[in-house]
Amino acid sequence: MEKLRHWFNWAEAHPKVWLDLVRIYLGVGLFVRGVLMFTSSRSDQITDMLQRSGQPWLLSVALLHYVAVAHFVGGILLIAGLLTRLAAGVQVPILAGAVFLIHRHEGLLSAGQSLEFSALVLVLLTVILAAGPGPLSVDGENKMELSANSNHPPASA
Repeated sequence: MEKLRHWFNWAEAHPKVWLDLVRIYLGVGLFVRGVLMFTSSRSDQITDMLQRSGQPWLLSVALLHYVAVAHFVGGILLIAGLLTRLAAGVQVPILAGAVFLIHRHEGLLSAGQSLEFSALVLVLLTVILAAGPGPLSVDGENKMELSANSNHPPASA
C-alpha cells in the first residue's frame, strides 16, 4: 500500500508528464490518420464526404491533401514534442471544421462516433496548445538547456 501511495504522490507531483503522454497519444493518432488519408480507399471516402457537404471536387481534393499532410507532419511533431504549440495549433482549425462542418449532421451517439471522437481530439489539442511542451519533449529539453545556459555567465576570452 505504501508503494502505491508513493506512486500516486509522484504522479500528482508531475502533471506535465501526463500531459506529455496525452500529447504523444494524440500525435500517434493524427499520424496514423494522416497515413490512412493517403490510402486510396480512405481518401475516396473522405473526398465523397467533402463533396456531399457542398464542396467542389478540386477544393475537396486540395483540402484532403492539406489535412493529410497536416495530420502526418503534425502527428510526428506532437510525438517528438517539437514545435508543440504550432503543431497543435495547426490541427485545431482542422478538427473544428470536422466537428462543426463535417460531422455535426451525424449527431451525438451515432454508430460511427465521428463527432464525439473529433470533439474529444479538438478539446485535447486545445489543452496541449495551452499547456505547451512538457518534460518529455524536444521543446522541453531545449527550454531546459536555454535556462541552464542563461544561469551561467558567458566565458571570457
